Formats: sequence, C-alpha cells, structure tokens
Amino acid sequence: MTRRFVVIALILVNFVAGQNKMKKAEELIDKKDPGWSIVQGWIKTAKNKVEVLPVDAVKAKDALYKTQVTTRSPMGAIVFMTGGLLIDDGWIRILGSGNSRFDRTLPDWNKGKSFQEFGETPSFLLIADDAIGGFYLLNGGGLGSDLGKIYYFSPDNLEYEALDITYSEFLEFCFNNDLDKFYEGNRWNGWREEVSKLKGDEVFNFYPFLWAAEGSDINKSSRKIIPVQEQYSLNIDLQKQMSSSK
Repeated sequence: MTRRFVVIALILVNFVAGQNKMKKAEELIDKKDPGWSIVQGWIKTAKNKVEVLPVDAVKAKDALYKTQVTTRSPMGAIVFMTGGLLIDDGWIRILGSGNSRFDRTLPDWNKGKSFQEFGETPSFLLIADDAIGGFYLLNGGGLGSDLGKIYYFSPDNLEYEALDITYSEFLEFCFNNDLDKFYEGNRWNGWREEVSKLKGDEVFNFYPFLWAAEGSDINKSSRKIIPVQEQYSLNIDLQKQMSSSK
C-alpha cells in the first residue's frame, strides 16, 4: 500500500469508525511519521498561491482532540499544524484549528451540522469553502456510497456535486488545479482584490442568486459580504425548498 493510500485509510478509520471513547490529543500526535512534512512538500511545489495561517498550539491541540484524526494524515496535520490554509488569495479556505483571519476550527464548524456531539460519527464533514458560498464536504456515508470522497455543495445549482477525489487529492486540486477553469463564470472582474480582503468567516452573497437564470452573469449581480454561517444556512434552506417543490 502506498503512503498516499495509507494516509487516506488513516483518515477513514478515525472518521468512519464509531468512537465509544475519544482518544486524547497526545494519542493522535504522530511524531515518528507526521503528515505535515508531506503537506509542506506539496505546498512548496504548488502552482496556486497557498498561505499557511499561523497556529495557536492550545487551540490546535483542542481541535485535534475534537476532530479525532491522527496527525499522520493530511487532515490531522493541517488541523494540528495550521490555523487553516488560504488558497488563491483566500478564494478557497481549508479548515484547520482557527486563526484571527479565519475564525473557525474544523470540528467546531461541523458541530451542529454534520454531528451534534464531539466523538459522534458524522455522515459528512465540512472541510473547506470558498468566497462565493460554495462548500466542500468529505463523505462519511451520508452523501453516497463513495465513502471518503469529496463533494462540492455548489452555489450555482445548490446540488452536491461528486468530485470523485479523496482529501489528499482535494489538496492537490487546490494547490495545482486551474481554478479559473473550475470556477468559470463565477469570478467577476476585480475579484482577487476584493477576496484578498475577505475574512475567512465571511463570503460574498449575490443577488440575483447564482443558481437563478437572472444571475448567470456574475458581473451584473450585486454582492455583499455576509457571515459564512448565514450563507450556509441559506443554501441549506433554499436547497430543501427546491427539492420539495420538484
């Protein structure tokens, strides 16, 4: 088994298995074979801009404990070693253990959304989001049979789009993929300057909505900054309304 698939398996073992007893943070810290060295290597060769936000050691330890994922895995490494990652001047925000510029931790952001109490097995895990109110989720079984694969909750159709990639491959996507192509039609003139000033717990909200026919040209839509929690709740509510009306 290659190293890449070993770390994927490590995520799934902790992520999917029901936990009768939560492991202490010290038990999740792998000093012999930490995943951070691998993630650092990927960041150094990344084509897209990657900013590693400074970590608070106390918050990191708490977030790792709540997440219950070993630091041998890329996810555990990012939670424990970073306040989060900002991709392409903050267009994509990958959740870590929180920072003043990105005031959310991976476990706290998921509490009440993918699980109710820490230690529960979530049906999915919100791992990242973007500046236009799109959300990336790791499937724990609640989104389909492709356990451990990433979905994109897209703001331009309010559907869960299967990307058919793992968490490690998602990092590769963020670091090296042509994001202009992936987000074609969803980047407005001058977006980079505006997004670079956006906080990690904020998103741009558009009117008309991006999924509406009237919102097909993003340069003609009005936009305002709102809390990411407000946008997530709005997306969920609208998605439910649209599903019930079909």
